Amino acid sequence: MNLDAAVLRFAGVVVLVSALLSITVHPYWIGLTIFAGLNMLQASFTGFCPAAMIFKKLGVKPGNAFR
Repeated sequence: MNLDAAVLRFAGVVVLVSALLSITVHPYWIGLTIFAGLNMLQASFTGFCPAAMIFKKLGVKPGNAFR
């Protein structure tokens, strides 16, 4: 698995889990979904992705998007 796949999988899990929590636990969990979406949007413009930085430090091999 490369960095691109790891970041996209992580973002997908965060969105799905927070949506599920907003339905089953409390509606305010939708804020985490909004945060994840905004983070993905800003990363598409700036190339800065905190999750990518963490995955790099964990030794995930580089991909093409987050260098």
